[in-house]
Amino acid sequence: MNNTNEFQNLSDKDIFEQHQAQTSPYPLGLEAEKAEGVYIHTTDGKKYMDLISGISVNNLGHRHPNVVKAIKDQVDKYLFVMVYGEFVQKPQTDLTKLLISVLPKRLNSTYFVNSGTEANEAALKLAKRYTRRTEIVSFNRSYHGNTHGSLSVSGNEVKKRAFRPLLPDVRFIEFNQADDLSQITERTAGVIVEPIQGDAGVRIPSMEYMKALRKRCDEVGALLIFDEIQTGFGRTGKLFAFEHFEIEPDILTIAKGMAGGMAMGTFISSSEIMKTLSHNPILGHITTFGGHPVCCAAAHATLKTILDDQLVDDVERKGKIFEERLSAHPAIKEIRRKGFMFAIDLDSFELVNKVVTSCIEMGVITYWFLSTPYAFRIAPPLVITDEEIHHACDVILEAIDRNFDA
Repeated sequence: MNNTNEFQNLSDKDIFEQHQAQTSPYPLGLEAEKAEGVYIHTTDGKKYMDLISGISVNNLGHRHPNVVKAIKDQVDKYLFVMVYGEFVQKPQTDLTKLLISVLPKRLNSTYFVNSGTEANEAALKLAKRYTRRTEIVSFNRSYHGNTHGSLSVSGNEVKKRAFRPLLPDVRFIEFNQADDLSQITERTAGVIVEPIQGDAGVRIPSMEYMKALRKRCDEVGALLIFDEIQTGFGRTGKLFAFEHFEIEPDILTIAKGMAGGMAMGTFISSSEIMKTLSHNPILGHITTFGGHPVCCAAAHATLKTILDDQLVDDVERKGKIFEERLSAHPAIKEIRRKGFMFAIDLDSFELVNKVVTSCIEMGVITYWFLSTPYAFRIAPPLVITDEEIHHACDVILEAIDRNFDA
């Protein structure tokens, strides 16, 4: 017996709440109807400024015309034709060529996957395969994804406890603490690090520390993996965050802001390192839908637009507008920012929750952090205008005023 009759009397929201698996007991529940630029429109006729870019995904805003055109053009040619790695597909080769043109020489081999956690899973495998070692070093308070391997190297025990046992031989050290670097040894296959810790509340390391980390990996022969899932594609005021620190990773993982809202991720390394996945055993890493031609076309259009429109060049200036306007409020304890990546500290989770809720009520979407309850995040689209920034600041300040008892 099927459930057809039961569904006939249910609204979309009923189906969402009763028949779609939930990630928490408290979803926002906004019913999206359309989205354009920095705005999301809901079925009840309201308009919301997306000040988090879908959590650092829509760096070009919603439905950028260049991305939409690239998708439509590719759909008219072909969709899926074969699992990744077997056919030559122009959307993939075009994207590879463009990516490699903006990366350091050592990062000259791409492998396309479907998400950030997939890219990180593959990077861990690649580090083990190339070095023939087993230990992975990660950092307390880090976040690298929710599949088993990525969760294993994420530094939040509360999120991990219910799913143990996880990946063995993982060591955690303190971020931005040079003394801990001695724990990276000749046993270490790879060190996976966010160049700026995102979910930990936008924790920014010193250049000296990052250079010491690079040096230590070189000394012991460990591969340095930079997880730029959140920080990539202009988010921090550079195309990639590693550029702030004047070092290069051995493996780079990217995803969220990559494809204009399409599901896409990539891990990138040198040809020498990457080729180890192709033999002993062959098919050492495989994916069915990775490198989907429509997603690759969207990613190519996204990166080309960021470059052609020089969007990264204006991120720092715009970010300062937010920081200067918001930092004056007495309720704000600290703002940690790199480019358009913000953590805004308040006194408590209770106040954060009230401010985020009030912002949404007034038509501006800010958001929480998984692991930093006393801060809220903003991560605006790179295309946001100065006028929109000032409106967003007006709303955030009003939301704080409504809920802050000085």
